[in-house]
Amino acid sequence: MLGVVFSEFMEMVEEEFSPDVADRVMEQVEDMLPSGGAYTAVGEYHHSEILTLIGQLSADTGVPVEDLVEKFGRYLFARFAVLYPEFFQGADDAFTFLGTIEDYIHREVRKLYPHAELPSFDCDRPSDAVLIMHYESKRPFAPLAHGLIHGCIDHFGQEIVVHMDMPEEKAGSAATFTLRRT
Repeated sequence: MLGVVFSEFMEMVEEEFSPDVADRVMEQVEDMLPSGGAYTAVGEYHHSEILTLIGQLSADTGVPVEDLVEKFGRYLFARFAVLYPEFFQGADDAFTFLGTIEDYIHREVRKLYPHAELPSFDCDRPSDAVLIMHYESKRPFAPLAHGLIHGCIDHFGQEIVVHMDMPEEKAGSAATFTLRRT
């Protein structure tokens, strides 16, 4: 998993909770992390490390893991908009932007990070008011994708309802998101 994700997660913890909470979480788990918790934006780390960090944050704050992951997705989308503004050129609404993830955004991310293992998104547009996104990943981050989708909706300031169908047997590595304009 890309180091930028880890760096942004720790920034979110500092901003949303406090620098003390971020330090405490890191101190409690650093011996369990193969990297020792030393993340660089250009590094690559095993996804289990962020799951360990999120689990500890949940234990320390009482916020459920899935809620933290979704909150992080919203935060991460806002950060991506700042860090990678070129990805947003030509997109004037959430459906347009989300429809470009697989064919444009992920292609560009692979240019920047050739070894990145990205999830896949297959999109269907049955009508102008509906977008259906099928998510598949080797990692259990459907709740993160859910948060990213909400972050996208927030970014474009639209009123869109999102329904997530996540099969239990896929343990978060697959989901179908149905987005409806209201």
